[in-house]
Amino acid sequence: MRSIWNGAISFGLVSIPIKLVNATENHSISFRQIHTEDGGRIRYRKVCEVEEREVTSSEIGKAYEDADGTMIPITDEDLASLPIPTARTIEIVAFVPTERIDPLQMDTAYYLSANGVPAAKPYTLLREALKRSHKVAIAKFALRGRERLGMLRVVDDVIAMHGLLWPDEIRTPDSVAPDSNVTVRDKELDLADALMDTLGEVDLAELHDDYREAVEEMIAAKASGEEAPAAPSAAKSGGKVIDLMSALENSVRQARVARGEGAEGSASDAGGGEGGAEVKPLRKETARKSSRAAPKPPSGKKPAAAAKKAASARKTTAGASAKKASESRAPADATAARRTAKSAAGADAKKTAAKKGASGAKKAAPRKRASA
Repeated sequence: MRSIWNGAISFGLVSIPIKLVNATENHSISFRQIHTEDGGRIRYRKVCEVEEREVTSSEIGKAYEDADGTMIPITDEDLASLPIPTARTIEIVAFVPTERIDPLQMDTAYYLSANGVPAAKPYTLLREALKRSHKVAIAKFALRGRERLGMLRVVDDVIAMHGLLWPDEIRTPDSVAPDSNVTVRDKELDLADALMDTLGEVDLAELHDDYREAVEEMIAAKASGEEAPAAPSAAKSGGKVIDLMSALENSVRQARVARGEGAEGSASDAGGGEGGAEVKPLRKETARKSSRAAPKPPSGKKPAAAAKKAASARKTTAGASAKKASESRAPADATAARRTAKSAAGADAKKTAAKKGASGAKKAAPRKRASA
């Protein structure tokens, strides 16, 4: 790997000559700009405004533009001779626990390589000291025209340095958080915990860039004159989920199915129990079921026939109501008959009422079957 900076690590009175190399690389696919009409390359040319001619990279230097537009030339020698100790030195200023570093501050990563045989001993000493202390080193260094903050830690048998943003370069999250009046129920948290447990952990080495692979396949297809692969069709959903609990429960089920586990009992396993959330049917599905349950009458029936059928149904309902009222009065009539058993007229009335009740029952029975 090509070094991008040479200097030394200042560790108290110990100086460790090192080379700085990039620890990461960009695998993004880059594109060229072209003229869409003829496919010609679009290039940017660096032109001097004074001479109005294109200049080469060797003729280009740095300058600071003053408030009045004046250009003040700045050379690499000017920057290298700045009266600061970090011009060519990574100066360690403190050792802190790893958790003290906010991940928001982390920037570009570098590997620090020992520069020469004499640097091997002090380099190894610093590496082993960092390992045993379980801490990271905070350092200051100058790179690309500015002083930066860095964090040194051990990766395998190499000292790595992460560039850190200065604290005042981190924006405060004011007005970014949602409304503080929003409340989350314990059941929702239980389902969220169940989803996290179901998804589990992942080996980061198994993850890869699907987008880059798709772009490479598309480029290869176009280069060979074949048709580019079509994008997979998005899964159709029956409707929008109407509440958060339903979304969480469905997510837990899908995650368990993906991991080869059973989907049943996900709500109870998440702590829902009997009081767990019930997945509400979607509006579209409910409307579809209602339309199946209540079919419309055939259009061939005449309005008069429909009215006659409705009148018959009302008569049947009235007959059933009369029968129920007659049956509810029967016990009272029987009691009165027993009290006046000595009266022959009362006995005759009882027999007559019984006959009428039997006759009414026989007439009501066919109507009830017709209604059913």
